[in-house]
Amino acid sequence: QLVESGGGSVQAGGSLRLSCSASYFEDYYCMGWFRLAPGKEREGVVALASDGSTWYADSVKGRFTISKDDLKDTLYLQMNSLKPEDTAMYYCAADFPRQSPDGPRCSEEQKSGGLAYWGAGTQVTVS
Repeated sequence: QLVESGGGSVQAGGSLRLSCSASYFEDYYCMGWFRLAPGKEREGVVALASDGSTWYADSVKGRFTISKDDLKDTLYLQMNSLKPEDTAMYYCAADFPRQSPDGPRCSEEQKSGGLAYWGAGTQVTVS
């Protein structure tokens, strides 16, 4: 259900745009990008809920942007000013959002990786 693309090798300071084909998650969702680097734990990078609310890890704020094209059922991650420490396998994940006093949102658990559906990942290498 989730298929990532757009990874590759880029020099520091460069940009990449990752895509995640996300059929089924059209109108009600919590979706996010996560990454796993060798020797490190999986890290939540960014999350987007269907109400438009977003969350970014401090390490990527101001450099990465998440967006979703509902007509194409595709989630994007625009990555600018890439650094060698951004090198990792990037995964797209999705689930239904959790109810909160502010409406349906991505929960803290979901931002940490507690999502039910995952793609196979796409490699990003920054040198």
